[in-house]
Amino acid sequence: MTSKSSSPARIPTITVGLRPFPGTPAASSNADDDTPLPVRALLCTMHASPDGGARFVFELDADPAHVRIPAPAESGPADELWQHTCFEVFVAAPGDDAYREFNLSPSRQWANYAFTAYRERDNAFSPPAAPRIQYTARADGLTLEAELPASSLPGITTGTDLRIALAAVIELETGELEYWALKHPAPTPDFHDRGGFVLTLNMAAPEAA
Repeated sequence: MTSKSSSPARIPTITVGLRPFPGTPAASSNADDDTPLPVRALLCTMHASPDGGARFVFELDADPAHVRIPAPAESGPADELWQHTCFEVFVAAPGDDAYREFNLSPSRQWANYAFTAYRERDNAFSPPAAPRIQYTARADGLTLEAELPASSLPGITTGTDLRIALAAVIELETGELEYWALKHPAPTPDFHDRGGFVLTLNMAAPEAA
């Protein structure tokens, strides 16, 4: 079982701002610096779906000329998506060391991994359902929407809260990777650290047939 930590706010739908890892150029900028940043902001809105799933909408405010976006590909599972621009969702049941990781690429490729404990991957896990990804390019950035089916989330009792961590890897035109998250609890970028699972999503009861 995990150690106790402060309880996050129970909010079924919320928009939050992710932050770059401390020490990177994006995190070190200030109002007196006129140098434009490739990535200006990253927001995510999360929703509990009526069918027991969850929906995440990432809004990247950035200069498209200075951010590398993966080319469109056939929707399907793929590994090492985090080596390029990729949005990530981590999901765990309260009090359980196990968790799920979702990698969501603008290419529409995806990954869904299960872990029994911190970075201990369950290699026997097979994703039961594919996330639905919609990507929209904008003049001032991009929007990525992902719907995670209920069967792909940790098994919980209807109405139970899920612990959520949100993160992203942004590849700049230089090939440099920026690491964004709602919270960076470790001295190096580490999206698996449970100290980053700071949101609670109250799962809705499925609608009656």
